[in-house]
Amino acid sequence: MLDRAVLPPHAVARWAAQTPDAVAVAHVDGRGLTYAQLHADALTWAGALRGLGVEAGSHVATLLPQGFYGHRTLLALGWLRAVEVPLNTAYVGDILRHALSLSDAEFLLTTEAFLERIRPLLGVLPRLGTIVLVDSVPDEAPAPLVGEEVTPARQPRLIGAADFAGAVAAADAHTFDGPHVWDIASLLFTSGTTGPSKAVITPWGLALQMWSWVPDDTIGPGEGLFNPLPMFHNSGRSGFAYALAHGARFVIRDKFSATSFWDDVRGTDCRTAALVGPMTALIYGAPPRADDADNPLRNVILGPMIPEMEAFEKRFGVRVATCYGQTEVGAPIASGWDHGPWEATGRERTSYPWPEIRLVDAHDEPVPDGEVGELVVRSAEPWALNLGYYRMPAESMEAWRNGWFHTGDMFRRDAEGWYTFFDRRKDVLRRRGENISSFEVERGVGEHPAVVECVAVGVPSGLGDDEVLAAVLVNDPAFEPASLVEFLDGRMPSFMIPRYVRVLDDFPRNSTTGRVRKDELRALVAEDRGWDRLGG
Repeated sequence: MLDRAVLPPHAVARWAAQTPDAVAVAHVDGRGLTYAQLHADALTWAGALRGLGVEAGSHVATLLPQGFYGHRTLLALGWLRAVEVPLNTAYVGDILRHALSLSDAEFLLTTEAFLERIRPLLGVLPRLGTIVLVDSVPDEAPAPLVGEEVTPARQPRLIGAADFAGAVAAADAHTFDGPHVWDIASLLFTSGTTGPSKAVITPWGLALQMWSWVPDDTIGPGEGLFNPLPMFHNSGRSGFAYALAHGARFVIRDKFSATSFWDDVRGTDCRTAALVGPMTALIYGAPPRADDADNPLRNVILGPMIPEMEAFEKRFGVRVATCYGQTEVGAPIASGWDHGPWEATGRERTSYPWPEIRLVDAHDEPVPDGEVGELVVRSAEPWALNLGYYRMPAESMEAWRNGWFHTGDMFRRDAEGWYTFFDRRKDVLRRRGENISSFEVERGVGEHPAVVECVAVGVPSGLGDDEVLAAVLVNDPAFEPASLVEFLDGRMPSFMIPRYVRVLDDFPRNSTTGRVRKDELRALVAEDRGWDRLGG
């Protein structure tokens, strides 16, 4: 049975009683909150928000800068058993409207800096009844919300920063029941690399399962965990929950900086860092220094791996563990410190609460080792996986077929149980009767000395299948696409070698993770496929 005692609000309460002066969350600039302070803040914020009408089941959107606002809010809403809707701070216009509308947000917690983004949208958000500014008291009261798009009858109540500060100061440190594993913690938006983002219904049990794969000896009370990802990002939230469960010190930064990474780690004495693949590649890409291994870092939690992982471990004196993670299913595949071959994502989880996994064909029949299949997931433990997509019943039913959640990700498993990512199901290319992994094309093209990064997509061939197009970023202005084809000849099966090569300055990306948005890239290259090896 999943233990509610390790859920963030309850964990903070426990450590506040046992080690009240230990730092719970700290910024690299030196600011911080002890467990006692964080617990008191969470309870008083919960009291203030309850006074404004937030209750169990309320949908509360949050549009907050990196800092301590998001940490207080997660805990306060947890105590109230409300549903948080964390919004990416890069959201604007229709994307922001879609998120607020789809999620049925009744409350919005934000700061003065984001208010101008909200004003034009209010006329089309009838459920949004209250906007709360949680930042420091401004010099002037915020301007009224009424504008051309908002009639007074539909105007949300605006609680200015001064009023909210007063409400917090007046709130009693109530004792709340707090969350159970079956309560809905949040609606987490997927990154939306293809089409509109979906809101994943995330119970607290899934929030617990997301970090439970991390090896037991990773961190202990008082030790530092550096995590530069924001609190609207799943990795930022799960990292925070993991640190709190272990009484550790969660160290944040406004935005990741590869050039400042080691200064941040040394300055905050962090034993563990949680990173995503592009961050690690940037850190490793910096010129080597004699003191690279002279640092307090011992553990790196990473996904996905980079090819230079063993060299990374040796150079910086760290060990690395990785996992396959998805907002909808947590982390059903993980490596531990024995991460095997760098391209492997890990093995099936054995740590509680472990989800059950399977690789299946298009008819949901299991595939044998060595063959590619879609990863599907289920759990005997209730509340350990997602509950579907909010207000998207068709998409929920499509994903939850035959009692399994279909991740859309294709893997191979070898005889030793290692799982290797093949491709997203929708990104698999088919050329001349052969299935092609865009991931494997990208890896092969990326070995060319002039290629900094590659993204492979399919473009229509006119014959009912795909031609392979490699979009590349290069470090040599004299790069010739023909040299890439020559380089790949003999290194890659002929049917996988790209027909088209398009050189770009950068790819369209997710603003937080740096992940390439392939839908936007496909639209871009549809207008100009670049160099054609059949026609120059």
